[in-house]
Amino acid sequence: MYGKCANPHGHGHNYVVEVLVEGEIDPATGMVCDLEELDGCVRREVLEPFDHQNLNTLADFQNRVPTTENLCIEIAQRLRRALPARLTLRGRVEETSNNFFEYVEEPSHGIRQTA
Repeated sequence: MYGKCANPHGHGHNYVVEVLVEGEIDPATGMVCDLEELDGCVRREVLEPFDHQNLNTLADFQNRVPTTENLCIEIAQRLRRALPARLTLRGRVEETSNNFFEYVEEPSHGIRQTA
């Protein structure tokens, strides 16, 4: 079913994760969000729990197959819980240059800027 990914001893990928947030520009800072805070959030919610891990052994994937589609959803859910509600989230997980999956929230109305 999973082709060359069906290895009984596991296999690995070097995923590329892209996170985009949209929101109103803060007039005091001129930014949609503090990029250091966003980087810290991605580090805590994505890199620390998943980097160099066998996804098959993690509790997050105990009841679902750790496909890139499911990984993308898990990452988006983790970030959604951690990011301010005022920000609209988009995420992309690239497994290979030919294989990627995206999560897109519906943006709020108003003037938007992507960071």
